[in-house]
Amino acid sequence: MRLKWLVIIVLVFLANSYAQTIDKLYLWPEEVPNEKGIKHNPIQIPDTSRNVIRITNITNPLLTVFKPVDSLKNGASIIISPGGGYKYLAINIEGYEIAEWFISLGYTAFVLEYRTPDNRIGALNDIQRAIRVVRSNSKKWNLDSEKIGVIGFSAGGHLSALVSTNFKINSYSKVDEIDKVSSRPDFSLLIYPFSLDQGVDNTLSPDFKIHNNIPPTFIFGTSDDTYANSFNVFASALQKESIPLEFHLYPNGGHGYGLRKGNHAAETWPLLAEKWLVETVF
Repeated sequence: MRLKWLVIIVLVFLANSYAQTIDKLYLWPEEVPNEKGIKHNPIQIPDTSRNVIRITNITNPLLTVFKPVDSLKNGASIIISPGGGYKYLAINIEGYEIAEWFISLGYTAFVLEYRTPDNRIGALNDIQRAIRVVRSNSKKWNLDSEKIGVIGFSAGGHLSALVSTNFKINSYSKVDEIDKVSSRPDFSLLIYPFSLDQGVDNTLSPDFKIHNNIPPTFIFGTSDDTYANSFNVFASALQKESIPLEFHLYPNGGHGYGLRKGNHAAETWPLLAEKWLVETVF
């Protein structure tokens, strides 16, 4: 019964006045690269603690598209990657709720359901493909092809950092014309990203290719987060390369808070991010 009411609450939340339409767009027309399982719907994990809906066993990655009303639309778009340790996706707190906030700012928001569990190369395939799908359709959707950003939370932050630093490398073989366009995001927001410091002695992981064409980046986290060192090492690497960077480290707030009320960090980062977006994207 509790789960039923949670689903109802989420559906009501998604129907707020900012949203014009909500659509689903599958990323891979035929075979999914680096995927052994057949395409099927995700499985919801029974655990709904903190009113978080968690989904896993994703074999048919998709984008859930949130479009703002025409009076707010600014032409920019954002691809949202929820966290969950690459085990599952916290699809509401770090996905749909974030999309609702972005469409209130005029962005077209795309919530990415990337491969889980434990398919990191598949997840990278999915986010590279997602950026290409949005960019290749930007004219048709009346979006600016040079204002396509990514935002990720926890593991989604790790994934967003990967695509922001590895876009020069194709993580899968091209499947169609869409894959001829760039997978470089134009801006990147990393909210409490995890495990960026898997190098020797907790230095930056060698998975991240640091160069001077990384997009402008916004990082937010708290010093009481288990992954605080992760934020520091990535920010330091970008700073050394003179990448446009805004980095906020607040004293407390923990991890996994999204933008829900009652947590100071959750209430603060959107205000800072909105200001940064105005200055960076427009």
